Amino acid sequence: MSFLKHFADLPDPRSHINLKHNLLDVVFLCVCAVLSGAEGWTDIKKFGDKKLAWLRRFRRFEHGIPVDDTIARIIGAVDPHKMTECFVDWVNEIRGQAGHHQFIAIDGKTFRHSADAQPNDALHSITVWLREQGLVFCQSKSEGKKNEIKSVQSLINTLELTDTTVTLDAMHCQKATAKLLCRRKAQYVLCVKDNQKGLREELQWWFDGFDGKWPQGGSTFEQTDAGHGRVEVRRYVQLPIVEQLTHASGWEGARSVVRVERERHIGEKVTSETVYYISSHEPNAAFIAEAIRSHWEVENKAHWVLDVVYKEDDSRIRRNDGAQNVGLIRRLCMNLARLHPAKDSMRGKLKAAGWDDNFREELVFGIKD
Repeated sequence: MSFLKHFADLPDPRSHINLKHNLLDVVFLCVCAVLSGAEGWTDIKKFGDKKLAWLRRFRRFEHGIPVDDTIARIIGAVDPHKMTECFVDWVNEIRGQAGHHQFIAIDGKTFRHSADAQPNDALHSITVWLREQGLVFCQSKSEGKKNEIKSVQSLINTLELTDTTVTLDAMHCQKATAKLLCRRKAQYVLCVKDNQKGLREELQWWFDGFDGKWPQGGSTFEQTDAGHGRVEVRRYVQLPIVEQLTHASGWEGARSVVRVERERHIGEKVTSETVYYISSHEPNAAFIAEAIRSHWEVENKAHWVLDVVYKEDDSRIRRNDGAQNVGLIRRLCMNLARLHPAKDSMRGKLKAAGWDDNFREELVFGIKD
């Protein structure tokens, strides 16, 4: 399952006269360094100098460790689409061992300090999250937040989504997106807000009209979470789509609509909100609750970890495709750390990898039987 096997055929963009350092050596160096807490090109160079003997146990590094500018130039020149293909092939090998229905969340993230001049130039990426394995499945560049809808639709066309439920936020509640997911043999749960104002108003009218006396074929579910001085209650109602729901009936594959009431108690203060969804699933409120809650893992277990542990928001890497490729390396490292069974935090695993050559080897290559 070593990622090196999947990256072995990564095309080298350099000319034949500029190949002093092997491309896979440099990729391996970057992965091991980031996995050990390196945050930039200088850190990666320093790690390589200190750990060259260890690195040479697995790769030749015939001419030693390149200088930091050379590392940046090599990684920045790699085609990010080809690098992503290698990454997805590796994750798909892991996915293939699951063998059951999977939840997939798709969400955007901006690399805030990757801009050259204007904030709008910052890299905006799309993250695809596998809930069951707790892994990033794919990362894809979006040409800015405003183009995220088309970027996600293009990404959906490239992914194997059979026997999955895909969740997306309100920006992606689009008929064209629902159609693409159906074509890819995926189920979907899409959040409905004001970008689909007619549908949202229709759902509010429809659910309010029952006054809590739900029709036959509907499904309900309630969850309560308590901790840190806070109690949150979530009430789910899922109803089949009928011909009276004229705005909902035009969505390919749609079979149900959902209302979620969230009520939060902090001391004596109570706040509430109501959110609506449209889904290709038949009514099963307990299942749909799991799908909706799983979507936010991409924020809590991927984006938050990348910013707080891997310092992605602070990274100023921007040369060529360097920001995108290093972003993918961070996600590869996060996956490697999550796959290791040690009961420790992500930060703890990275510290251990920096201190302990044997533990780093286990993260990179897995625990030998």
